[in-house]
Amino acid sequence: MSNLSATVASIQSNDGLNIVTFSLGEESLSMVSLELDEAMCVGSKCLLNVNASSVAIGKKLSGMLSYSNQLSARVAAVESGELLARIVLDISGNRLESLITVASCQRLGLKAGDEVTALVKATELSVSRVLA
Repeated sequence: MSNLSATVASIQSNDGLNIVTFSLGEESLSMVSLELDEAMCVGSKCLLNVNASSVAIGKKLSGMLSYSNQLSARVAAVESGELLARIVLDISGNRLESLITVASCQRLGLKAGDEVTALVKATELSVSRVLA
């Protein structure tokens, strides 16, 4: 589980559904949620959670994708096991982990220092804490 420190940039609500946009350095993240912490408002600082298995990695992407969260990242570390690889990404000073198959890691040729795109569905983000 990765924790990202972000600031609420906007909140859209309709019929109990909320789309919250966060600023993460120069990057932007969107989250879809049915419930929001009462303390959350535009300008609130929050800790966001995302499971490593929910973070896909793209390299040299072109074309359109449905992922609203496409974050420019640098590979900080690659730890390969027999079947799975743990990829640690640096995004605006935040660490985000991705858990992918070793075969995918090899196919992408991932190594520390690579510039990649981290892909996270808006439904896979959650707020663990509203800080201020």
